[in-house]
Amino acid sequence: LGRLAQPSGQWGVIDLPIAVDWPNRPRRVIQLEGGKDSVTRWRVLADADAAHTRVELEPVTGRSHQLRVHMLALGHPIVGDPLYAPTTAQTHTGRLLLHATEISFAHPVTYQVMHFSTPPDF
Repeated sequence: LGRLAQPSGQWGVIDLPIAVDWPNRPRRVIQLEGGKDSVTRWRVLADADAAHTRVELEPVTGRSHQLRVHMLALGHPIVGDPLYAPTTAQTHTGRLLLHATEISFAHPVTYQVMHFSTPPDF
């Protein structure tokens, strides 16, 4: 949510440790002491409109809620996020505007690399 400036260089890096927010589970929080290492690469793709920026996020680590918590830490929660975005950012759409455009993994039986991609529908 909001205009996000392109980072210096091609990609920006968010390197902030994440921990469970025990009193508010399933939420996660940035916790400098005792949080698990969490790294996300990001870059601006386009300004969607005056109040929104489309960004590409690449999780380097794989923590629960990592992309959502890291974007909140930048001050730009993901539109439609019922756990981390303010109410005004939840009412712009009927769903979380987070989409995995690509995923690859080794097939569990053949070990062949499987790759899938699809553009976002928003």
